Amino acid sequence: MSATKILHINTMAELMAKGEQAEILFWVGCAGSFDDRAKKITKAVAAILDQVGIRFAVLGTEESCTGDPAKRAGNEFLFQMQAMQNIQVMNMYEVKKIVTACPHCFNTLKNEYPGLGGDYEVVHHATLLQQLINEGRLRVADGGPFKGKRITFHDSCYLGRANGIYEAPRQLLEALDVELVEMKRSKTNGLCCGAGGAQMFKEAEKGTKEVNIERIEDALEVQPSVVAAACPFCMTMLSDGVKQKERENEIKVYDLAELIAQANGLID
Repeated sequence: MSATKILHINTMAELMAKGEQAEILFWVGCAGSFDDRAKKITKAVAAILDQVGIRFAVLGTEESCTGDPAKRAGNEFLFQMQAMQNIQVMNMYEVKKIVTACPHCFNTLKNEYPGLGGDYEVVHHATLLQQLINEGRLRVADGGPFKGKRITFHDSCYLGRANGIYEAPRQLLEALDVELVEMKRSKTNGLCCGAGGAQMFKEAEKGTKEVNIERIEDALEVQPSVVAAACPFCMTMLSDGVKQKERENEIKVYDLAELIAQANGLID
């Protein structure tokens, strides 16, 4: 698939109408659907899934918010309403496996939905991509444009501390043959970007410094050319931090899927 190819992505409804079943449901999420920056991550994941021949589909307009922001903000009633609606739709399509590029969606679908009747195999895209590389289905052409570059990885709270996924993202970066440099606060000691717990949707509380500025200063200390993320919320906070430090011309923020897709010439 070239970077200019227009990819048609099936919805679960389209496949059902043809009597077919998707191997994986790609849960796009609110950010991946509506945020212009996060849409690029969605396209990267879709391009990779298409390249390796995985039969996947999306819910399209039948996908609603997982309810994570409502739950973290304390509105359990709204969360359960949103969750039950999604579970009803997914069970109708007999969904078995879900991949998502958002750790918030991943954590909620994996750990909160089973208690409401939604039992699925849920994987984050970092884990799936690493599995594909291990199986030899996904190859990284000598690291592509990122070979030898200094890259640091920011651990998303819901990917790392909440679900213990630390190595898959780093193994993906190592597959690109980059110089992986760790921030002083990383892995189990990682620092939140400032957007979790529904903080993304409210004004900052009183203080002397924004959390994302504190975090991007951790990144700047190791002098990377790329800050890698695996969460659309982290992407926003880290990108804003780089811009506030006026370093956006020299330091880029990319999702892991974008790095892999660019290395394979799947996206520009």
